[in-house]
Amino acid sequence: MRRALVKAAVAGTTMVALAFLIPLGLTVQQTARDRAFTNADKQAAALGPALAITTDRDDLARALASTDAGARGKVAIHLPPDAGATAPGATVGTGRAGAPEVAAAALGRVLTVPVPGGYARLQPVAVNPARVAVVEVYVAESDLTRGVGTAWLVLSLVALGLVALAVLVADRMGGRIVGSARRLAAAARALGAGDLAVRVPETGPEADGSPAELRDAATAFNTMADRVAHLLAAERELAADLSHRLRTPLTVLRLNAAALGDGDAADATRHAVAQLEREVDQIIRSARRPVTEAPAGPVGCDAAEVIRERVGFWSALAEDEGRPWGLHGAEAPAQVPVPRGDLAAAVDALLGNVFRHTAVGTAFAVDVLATEHAVIVLVGDAGPGFDDPSAALRRGEGHGGEGSTGLGLDIVRKLAAVTGGDLALGRSAGLGGAEIRLRLGVDAAPPAPAARRLGRARRRRDGIA
Repeated sequence: MRRALVKAAVAGTTMVALAFLIPLGLTVQQTARDRAFTNADKQAAALGPALAITTDRDDLARALASTDAGARGKVAIHLPPDAGATAPGATVGTGRAGAPEVAAAALGRVLTVPVPGGYARLQPVAVNPARVAVVEVYVAESDLTRGVGTAWLVLSLVALGLVALAVLVADRMGGRIVGSARRLAAAARALGAGDLAVRVPETGPEADGSPAELRDAATAFNTMADRVAHLLAAERELAADLSHRLRTPLTVLRLNAAALGDGDAADATRHAVAQLEREVDQIIRSARRPVTEAPAGPVGCDAAEVIRERVGFWSALAEDEGRPWGLHGAEAPAQVPVPRGDLAAAVDALLGNVFRHTAVGTAFAVDVLATEHAVIVLVGDAGPGFDDPSAALRRGEGHGGEGSTGLGLDIVRKLAAVTGGDLALGRSAGLGGAEIRLRLGVDAAPPAPAARRLGRARRRRDGIA
């Protein structure tokens, strides 16, 4: 925008300068020409008194010599012929005009005729009522253009000065406009990045010189930011309140679980209740934390450790339902840039789908593959598979079974997208049922192809079917 304003200022000022300066320069040139001929007429008129007194050649020669132009040989007097003479009259000084031109001027007309090196100005002067002399004044070409070059130079400098001034003013104005637009764009980016406290100055030194439209945009942006902050605060407060309401039924559930006695099922129930209570507490703490406050602790976690823990948790229920299961590739550490709780929730969502949407006794397996740029988690089962994989990934549609909403897969997909990864649905090559592939990016670089290693992982898993 700044460059465009400067270009527009240069173009506009240049056109205006040319529109005024070119006619002005031509006027100066014509004025110099008229001035030269006017001076010639004055020099001719200065010899009129001498011709009125005498027509003697010697006297007229001395009169010519007394003038500056005559001393330089630029003035000549063409005397009229004597009465009854047929030859032209004598000439005093250096004449340059031809006889026909002199004769035409003697009829009473002022003539300007071209001669080598300039022009001859022929001025008739009456010697007596019957005789007319002609005074010839030589006007050189240099006299016609004297001062014109200087005038053009001055006018050109004035035009350049006007253009430079217009560029300076346009640049200053463009700088203010661009600065205001950049501050608005920076604030929008900061708001998009999660900084809800960012605002655009509407008044003060930073906003001085900004167009009214950009100040209105800044006001609208600040109003929007205030509204977004208010809505997020209300949403977080609602989430905290709803989560807090779960404490009472959770307390009853924990007391009932404690009264179940001993046994694997009772232990698993108590463990699930304790895990649910921890998750609710975590939701309340996260909702109560200010939006601008960063979460404490490291962001990343060991994906292999989290997967081992969650598969171990679900293995108890799998043994109760008679489900064969397997876990491969989770022995070595595999760091991923996601919080531990988020990854655990994603793994629980994937394994929970297996238990919800397959029959009791259906086998499942989890494979972990760590590459240079990604950690890939494969969750497969021996169930019926997906009827429509694309619909299963759409939030709120589920992939089959009563009560399915698809929110679990949507949560997993968003977690993968945060790391630059993705979520894909397909059919398990070893178990024959559904397979969910979760790819978590380790860095910004695209993951290297891992088709062979995925094939080996699937072949290892085939033994559990």
